[in-house]
Parts: sequence; C-alpha cells; structure tokens
Amino acid sequence: MAEPTERSGGLSGCPGTGRCWWRLAVLLLSASSLPAVTALVEGLYCGTEVCYDVLGVTREAPKAEIARAYRQLARRYHPDRFRPGEPGSEGETQETAHKKFLLIATAYETLKDEDTRRDYDYMLDHPEEYYQHYYAYYRRQLTPKVDVRVVILVTICAISIFQYYSWHSSYNEAINYLVTVPKYRIQATEIAKQQGLLNRTKEKGKNRRSKEEIREQEEEVIRDIIKNKIDIKGGYQKPNLSDILLCQIVLFPYYLTNYVAWYISWVYRFTICREDYGDQEKLYIIRRYMKMSQSQFDSLEENTKQTFLEKQLWIKENYEAGSGFK
Repeated sequence: MAEPTERSGGLSGCPGTGRCWWRLAVLLLSASSLPAVTALVEGLYCGTEVCYDVLGVTREAPKAEIARAYRQLARRYHPDRFRPGEPGSEGETQETAHKKFLLIATAYETLKDEDTRRDYDYMLDHPEEYYQHYYAYYRRQLTPKVDVRVVILVTICAISIFQYYSWHSSYNEAINYLVTVPKYRIQATEIAKQQGLLNRTKEKGKNRRSKEEIREQEEEVIRDIIKNKIDIKGGYQKPNLSDILLCQIVLFPYYLTNYVAWYISWVYRFTICREDYGDQEKLYIIRRYMKMSQSQFDSLEENTKQTFLEKQLWIKENYEAGSGFK
C-alpha cells in the first residue's frame, strides 16, 4: 500500500489553507493594535504635543526662528491681547487661548535652551527610555536657576555683615563694663586730667549746668578715652574689618604666604642655625603649650607674661613641671 505523499508549500501543515490565512490575519491585526512606545508623556515638556509642532517649526530650526515663531504666537494668544473671533482664532475661547498660550510658553522654554532642547530631542529619538527622560526633565526643573557662585557670595556677605555688627555690639557692651573697672577708670581719669578734659570751670547764668549734666559729660569723656587712648587687648579689642569672614577669604592667599615665609624662617633660624629664642618666640611657644588663642594670651597681664619668662616655661620640661600650667 503506497504511503501518502506530503503536500509542498509553506501551509502544508494546515488542514485547510483558508483557515491558516485567517489565523495569520488575526495575529497581525492583534499585533498592530498593541500600543506603540511613544515619547510624548503627559507631564513632561509639552505633554502629548510635540514642542516643535506647537511653535510650527522643524527640528532643524535655529534659535532665531524659534524665537520669532514664539513671539508671533504669543501676541495672538496672550490673555491680555486675545480677542475671540479674530482671523485665525475661530472657535477659540478665552479659556482655550489661555491654555494654548501656556503650551506655547512651555514649548519655547523647552527649545530656547540648548541643553533642554538636547534632552528633548533625545526623548523623541529614544521613546523607550522612560526613566531616563523623567530623571533628565526633573533634574533640570529642580536645579537652581541662580548661579551657585552668586548664592555663595551673597551668603558670605550676609554672614560677614552679621559678624561685624555682632562684634561691634559686644564691643560696646565691653566698653560699658570697662568704664566700671577701677583699673581702666583710673587710667582714663588721669589721662583726662592731663589733657584738661575734666577741669571744672565755674559757670554762671544760663550756661550753668546741673550736676547730672556734668557727671554725664565726665562719663562720656572717660568712655571715649578708654575706647581710643587706652590699649585694650584680648576679648575687648575693637572689631576690625579685616577679621570678618569676607576679608579673611579675600586675604587668605596673603595670610598663607606670610605663614609659609614665617615657618621657613623659624625652621632656618632655630632648627638649622640653632639661634636662641627671643622673648616673642618664647611667649609664642608658651602660648602654644597653654593652647590659648592670640587674643586670650594678649588679655593676660604683662607681669604674668614676665613670670612665664622667668620660669622658662618655653622649655617643655619646665612647663610640664610648673604648677597650674598643665
């Protein structure tokens, strides 16, 4: 008995050729009905509209053409200039014109900046990279528009102004306190008498002042002398503009150069050449052992510093052995 022979052709496995074609058509129709990947996402740039189409320009349009198209459309759809029924605005209402104006403005903001336009073109060419598009869009939206350098400069200036006025206020409070300290008050009174500022002259008639007025004037004289004539050191020093943050930053290269030169000189003189320390160098070493700032050390009495020198506290063994200086 002869075996049945196979039919030739691509559809030989189907019991009926018409039925196989029908199945293939259904499959193709289903595939074509699947949603295609699109880059136009609501909430990004112009939403489901193409920014180039909104402005009526091509993707190759230069910035000048984009700006010209934006100005023309903005004049037509601006809420303050839009008039329903004008030529080219048939069927438009005030509300739809306002929405269209916002869309035109968004399109222009997207395309006028080269970096944003590059991101937008990349989104149109690579619609499948959803997360990358969201990241690029919101990264630019949340990035501060102001130059960071300007923000830093303004911040430094604000801190410097606050710093100076805070120091000035503290300085005035310190002067008010020093006026009551016998040491400074006696010195100021002696200086005032030497300069004839406290010599009371007899006043007659209308020019005669009360005792309170005379006392207030004397207090003002003493206060002025303490501020300007007496050498006040330590935490009571008058605030200096060069000490504020802004000046410190500007003068930092100068300070750094001076420090490097001083350090090289110190190493050369006292390490290489083995020179003996002077009084200033000895006091500097003592201050470092005591871990005090320059202003704190300056506030010490001169006889106290002299005692440090007499005890030779710049020698570490003497300092560590000295009572009260550990």
